[in-house]
Amino acid sequence: MRISSRAAATAFASLLLMGSAFAQTTAPAAKTETKAPVVHTAASLECSKQADAKGLHGKERKKFRSECKKAAAEKK
Repeated sequence: MRISSRAAATAFASLLLMGSAFAQTTAPAAKTETKAPVVHTAASLECSKQADAKGLHGKERKKFRSECKKAAAEKK
């Protein structure tokens, strides 16, 4: 009986120690940097308007905008 009470006391003590170890973890650092605002070109905005007018979404929209912006860059 003495061994089981010793085992119970050891288990109880280890649970207490584990709890304090988990409680002492550091909190994640707060973000101090803010992202710079994204500046869209006139061609990008125009291509987005055209994609909206056509009702494009997802991969089709991405492909259309990419081709539209390439065409706009070639005109310049």
